[in-house]
Amino acid sequence: MASKKSARRASTTRTKTKTKPKASSPRGAAKTRAVTAPAVSPHLLPPGTKAPDFTLRSTPDKSVTLSEFRGRPVILAFYPADWSPTCGDQLALYNEVLPEFERHNAQLIGISVDGVWCHAAYAKSRNLRFPLLADFEPKGAVAKMYGTYMPSAGWSGRALFVLDATGTIRWSYLSPIGTNPGADGVLTALESLGAAGRPAAHTARPART
Repeated sequence: MASKKSARRASTTRTKTKTKPKASSPRGAAKTRAVTAPAVSPHLLPPGTKAPDFTLRSTPDKSVTLSEFRGRPVILAFYPADWSPTCGDQLALYNEVLPEFERHNAQLIGISVDGVWCHAAYAKSRNLRFPLLADFEPKGAVAKMYGTYMPSAGWSGRALFVLDATGTIRWSYLSPIGTNPGADGVLTALESLGAAGRPAAHTARPART
């Protein structure tokens, strides 16, 4: 299991990415999908809000419901698109520090407007060990509930939410489209929760990138 110190070092290293990511060719992808900043910024649900429940497909024949994870913390990582360079860096980092999230008994869930087949190919290519949910049809319905959907672009913003064991949002953060938000903010939010994800007295601060 990765130590807390090494997890934070990995986060710090990965977050020093360029705000204008350089295009690459992910293994298994026909081409890299470029993500540019839309004109309108979304309005995220704030801490203290009950997280809206939802059911989305993780595979063509399997669905995941948020309320299934009641009783443990949940990390919701909304991102614009599979195969985009910054999304690849972000999700690869989370895959690397997954043992640290699990140390807090937290379930990590990735969400984008991509379809299940796209998610399946992407997860296999990157060896991801957490579910990617397809907010595909109706497009962006869950992202809209959480205030992350960007209509002018047709995808979700790069947003993070940490939910406690009762399903209440305890931390939310919106990162610029071209910036990897790292894992420090998520880890700080998880540390601010008491045993089994019950909220502690203080509030986590947004991640510094």
